[in-house]
Amino acid sequence: MTHEVVGRIEESGPELAALADETESPRKLSDRTVELLRSTGVIRLLQPKEFGGFAAHPRDFAEAVMAVARHDGAAGWVSGVVGVHPWELAQLDPRLAHEVWDDDPDTWIASPYMPNGIAEPVDGGYVLSGRWPFSSGSDHCRWDFLGALLGDGTGKPAGPITVMHVVLPRSDYEIIDGTWDVIGLAGTGSKDVVVDKAFIPEYRTIRQEMVQEGAAAEAVGLTDTLYKLPFTSMFPLGITAAVVGICEGALALHLAQQRDRVAVTGVQVRDDPYVLYAAGEAAAEIAASRVQLIDGISRLYDQVEAGRPVTIADRADVRRNQVRCAWRAVSALDEILTRSGGNAIRRTNPIQRYWRDAHVGLQHMIHVPGTAYHANALAQMGLELPASMRALV
Repeated sequence: MTHEVVGRIEESGPELAALADETESPRKLSDRTVELLRSTGVIRLLQPKEFGGFAAHPRDFAEAVMAVARHDGAAGWVSGVVGVHPWELAQLDPRLAHEVWDDDPDTWIASPYMPNGIAEPVDGGYVLSGRWPFSSGSDHCRWDFLGALLGDGTGKPAGPITVMHVVLPRSDYEIIDGTWDVIGLAGTGSKDVVVDKAFIPEYRTIRQEMVQEGAAAEAVGLTDTLYKLPFTSMFPLGITAAVVGICEGALALHLAQQRDRVAVTGVQVRDDPYVLYAAGEAAAEIAASRVQLIDGISRLYDQVEAGRPVTIADRADVRRNQVRCAWRAVSALDEILTRSGGNAIRRTNPIQRYWRDAHVGLQHMIHVPGTAYHANALAQMGLELPASMRALV
């Protein structure tokens, strides 16, 4: 059954698509695009019900992100990244959720999670400094999730390395304009943010392993299955869903454009068996990516709901398949672009934007195949994964 949010996205789809070009030059989502996303509720899908969210099944979240990305890749990417943050915020001290959502349940939270700062322990919390690139949707967010290394009191990481996720209000970090000049996903506004000695109360922080292992929910009394899922399964979900949705949008546009196109030979493309073969194969590959991505997170959800532990091998399987979903879908997009005719390269043709957005989406670290495939092979053999590798599965 289709979630109501997906239905609202489809209703807004034509306008989202019409606005997509407007995000490229300013390199951030237009105000109207953000207004449409807020009205659909896509960012609140994983948000707790008590704070105005849906606490939806992660399958519904993935399908909603795909639906947005089919019309506007940048908007889909922001939906996938920003949309997972309410899921993690729910697992922190409830005081933080009240701070963020009591006045406005549609308050958005940006990130990046890479530990580019040092959090020095002080009375009642930490003092944080650092610089983080890739803060998607930052212009439209009022808080930011940042990754940090626990400090040793001298400005250096404490040993053994401890990675933390910390949450800051907009007043405590600076967004650096001019730091997002890219060839694809330009509208995501994934700018650098800088923090200079900001105090962070203890309750606005969490150790990464707590959410990574799916243990944070229990610590704050959450019983919903949704919040017991591993971070390394949930965070990649929205990003890969965006890439798959971008490829779905490109395929739909390709088919619409080829329907009445006549090639330079005078042959109608609908009569060209090679173009149609490529389109059919691409459609099957993209559909397989969608199904496999949703199947992975759904199986984990069912496992947790049944009270069965999620093993490192389970997580490694989901990560392996999630990475492959992205690469399979983008490879299919490459095939149809080469058969879209010379006009596909014109900036006035949205198919080239889909192609650029999809390839930039593959650059995210959660789509790097080497570590995910390596870790999965070790797990399948029943061998121990190195700590650095476990952190990515």
